[in-house]
Amino acid sequence: MFYSVLKLVHILAILLWVGGMIFAHCFLRPAVAALEPPQRLRLMRDVLARFLNAVLGAVLLVLLSGAWMIGRTARQVADTGGSFQMPHAWMTMAVLGVIMAAIFGHIRFALYPRLDRAVQAGDWLAGGRAMQSLKTWVTVNLVLGLLTIVVIVLG
Repeated sequence: MFYSVLKLVHILAILLWVGGMIFAHCFLRPAVAALEPPQRLRLMRDVLARFLNAVLGAVLLVLLSGAWMIGRTARQVADTGGSFQMPHAWMTMAVLGVIMAAIFGHIRFALYPRLDRAVQAGDWLAGGRAMQSLKTWVTVNLVLGLLTIVVIVLG
């Protein structure tokens, strides 16, 4: 039962993370493009502050639950005298998940603070550059997230 609950938490955290990137990248960002830079950048900063904090929790849940589920499976195989070999799809998921977490860390702890500082200073050019960097790295993470889902579903 615990494994099932942990797997549910894992999947829900991934839905928050990847679904949030889809929403922000494909729907929110284009919708706010019509706003003037001060309003657009303030809104994006405020939305991203909430989203990135939620995703920080989701990333931790994904990494911890994923590691626990892999470890539990390996332990069960070893307890029955078998030799655990992680399936290729799991290996891909784990590697891409760690890469995505590292990219998220860069977004949350390097790029977002640049946006926040620019908005606080009223430096709309610097804010625009920060948003462009955020957009680029969110796009990379979104592609990796979707690729991970494809590998798991089709693998």
